[in-house]
Amino acid sequence: MARYTGPVCRLCRREKTKLFLKGAKCDTMRCPIERRPTPPGEHGRDRLRQGSEYNTQLREKQKTRRIYGLMERQFVNLYDEANRQSGITGENLLRMLELRLDNIAFRAGWGSSRNQARQLVRHGHVKVNGKRVTIPSARVRQNDVVELSAKARDFIVIRHNADVLDRRPPAWLEVFDGGHSARVLALPLREQIDTQVREQLVVELYSK
Repeated sequence: MARYTGPVCRLCRREKTKLFLKGAKCDTMRCPIERRPTPPGEHGRDRLRQGSEYNTQLREKQKTRRIYGLMERQFVNLYDEANRQSGITGENLLRMLELRLDNIAFRAGWGSSRNQARQLVRHGHVKVNGKRVTIPSARVRQNDVVELSAKARDFIVIRHNADVLDRRPPAWLEVFDGGHSARVLALPLREQIDTQVREQLVVELYSK
């Protein structure tokens, strides 16, 4: 499966904003975007100038895709599905991104970043309604219960994240069982999603 294996801090610099891909490091002065806010590359400073309307839409799409850790084909397929549903396409897209299993594990505080949460899912440490699921893109439904396996509950990284991370679960997600289980109370509304993206620009880009 194709995936990005380069330095993730380079992605934040390219989008000129923090994407929070490195967990706790993103909240410190060690974050490269604090020291080098210009985009990477020889002509990085030239990219600070205001671009075209298309470039603004493209950058917003890339930012959204990289925050949630999707490849281009995955993102396009998800957009097509959101566009077929009734309602506002941009909100449908964000809702489906939030209901991915790796994002649920991240929102529950088990991973310091979505990449770390995705690894927990891939290694079989997360269950949905009592069954082990190893597909990060699996979509969780309302009233589903997501929990850590008995083995994962004793992991040092899980305990460390529980003690260190100052992250409160969103209103649509209930965390219980000492922080080891989570239940989807309802489908997330736009005002309950704190991801700083302008989804309408993504819709405008794909609508051309």
